Amino acid sequence: MSTPPLLLRLRSLRGDLKPALARIADLILSDPAGVASMTIGDLAREADCSEASVVRFARQLGFRGYRDLRFRLHEEAVAAATAGEDHSSDGDIDPSDDIATMTGKIAAADSRAVHDTVRGLDLEALTRVADAVAPARRIVLFGVGASGLAATDEQQKLARLGLPAVVHTEAHNGLPAVALLDSDDVLIAFSHSGRTAELLDATRIAREAGVRVVAVTGAAGSPLAKAADDVLLTAAVESELRSGATASRIAQLTVVDCIFVAVATRVPDLGREALRRTRAAVDDRRVH
Repeated sequence: MSTPPLLLRLRSLRGDLKPALARIADLILSDPAGVASMTIGDLAREADCSEASVVRFARQLGFRGYRDLRFRLHEEAVAAATAGEDHSSDGDIDPSDDIATMTGKIAAADSRAVHDTVRGLDLEALTRVADAVAPARRIVLFGVGASGLAATDEQQKLARLGLPAVVHTEAHNGLPAVALLDSDDVLIAFSHSGRTAELLDATRIAREAGVRVVAVTGAAGSPLAKAADDVLLTAAVESELRSGATASRIAQLTVVDCIFVAVATRVPDLGREALRRTRAAVDDRRVH
């Protein structure tokens, strides 16, 4: 499996870490280059935890120990500096920001959500998802709230390829639909937090029936991610002043496009004929 950049993985796991490990994560996310220069004792003191907690943190991220974690942090800091990444517009929106600063931060957050999502996408998982979706007997897209918008967009795209895709955005229709799936079908569940109750219920029902489950989520350590066969991670940092989870929705829509294109390469003529016919069906509905 391809490994996403460390900071992206860390953001996706942050909400599922225990307090001591979360403090270490926060220090790294706030100043990765600075932490890369710290000894294990320095980091333990700054995070108000034991050196054993630092080692446990490193191992939870897949490293043999803190030394390997420091080396990766240093590598990524150097790569970011070499690439000339500009983080001047990073940070949450502040009520005292002027309108130009606010809009600049919005643009930066949305752009970064797309860039980081693609950079951290597990391409092997995406390939497996496309291989499962293209021949599936039924494809159910399920998401509630803002995630329901991404699920709906995916359904529309797959349906335009002629694939048997349906979307559900609330439990009373979604859960019965999932209960009728079997091993020839695919469930794609959208949840930024990975903790939405309806999605966890749907995943449990699907797994019991042998259905392939795909999670599109921003939380790698969430219950949804752990229960899925394949996980496509989104990367987005939300502002407290932005309603509707805009950055996370844009990140989900980026994954939607990636799934669509990957699936299209596995259907006859890349789906061009199906797309032509579906476009033609609505052409006369446009006012000229």
